[in-house]
Order: sequence, then structure tokens, then C-alpha cells
Amino acid sequence: MNSKPSVPSNDPSLYMNPYLAGVLLGLVLLASFLVLGAGLGASGGIARIAAAAQGALMPQHVADSSYFGSWGNAPLDYYLVFMFAGIFAGGLCSAILGRRIHPQLERGPSASPRLRVVLALVGGIISGFASRLASGCTSGQALTGGAMLTTGSLLFLVSLFVSGYATAWLVRRQWS
Repeated sequence: MNSKPSVPSNDPSLYMNPYLAGVLLGLVLLASFLVLGAGLGASGGIARIAAAAQGALMPQHVADSSYFGSWGNAPLDYYLVFMFAGIFAGGLCSAILGRRIHPQLERGPSASPRLRVVLALVGGIISGFASRLASGCTSGQALTGGAMLTTGSLLFLVSLFVSGYATAWLVRRQWS
């Protein structure tokens, strides 16, 4: 029996063509507009999952909440919850079939594992809070708003890429 761990492959043939993936994503977005009358996003589904989890522990607190309470007793009955679950399951299946699951902690040489985990959690909490404060996440803004050619979404996309490149340039020494 071989005890050598499976290393993820960087073979491009194991991945979907990005142009085909983009076209398929566009068709999913179109289908969402035609069938549901609404676009795509992720934060709404995650927030409703959080409401259901909190409701299982503190039902009265959730019912009295001005944010979660408006979703009623069945916060999971919402299309974005199913979309989020499908994305998670599809990504997991793709990673398993492509043998790309290799748990590791990505970090720069000067960051300790603990610091990396703490910063990732803090960043995730800030991003999650901001997405709910803005009534949507970056994927919904980019996909849905971009498909509708809204000025705010197009400006957001330009700002996102500019800030991403600027941030990468500023922290480039952290990564080898």
C-alpha cells in the first residue's frame, strides 16, 4: 500500500476550459432570471443558514430579531440556500474527482500558522458583515449587476480589480 499523500495536480486538462465555464455560468444566470425572476449571489443563502442554525438554539431570539425574524419559521426555504448548497456540493465533487483535495495552510514565510488562521477568520467575518450590510456579496454584485449593466456594478468591478492588484503589489513580499 502506498502511503504517499495525493498531491493536487496542476495539469490544465483536469480543469474546465475557463471560456466554457464562463458561458455556462452566464446560462445559469440567464436561467435564474427567467425561472426565478432574480439573479445569483451567495451571502443571502449563508445568512439564512446562519438564521436556521441560530434558530435551532435560540428560536425566540431569532423570531424577535428585526433582521432574521422577517424570514419567518423557515429561513431555509429560499432559492439562494439551495444555490449555495449546490455550489458547495459541486465544488467538492469536482475537487474529489480531479484529485485536487490537499488540505494545507497557505501562508507567507513570515506569518505563523496561528496568525494566518486568525487573519483569515477576521477577514471572513468582516467580509460577511459587509456583504449583509450592503445587502449583497461581491459575486451577486458582479454577476447579477454586471449582467444588468448597472453603473454601480461596473464601477465596482473596476474598483475590485484595481484594489486587488494594488493590494497584491503591497503584500507581494509575504509570498514566495
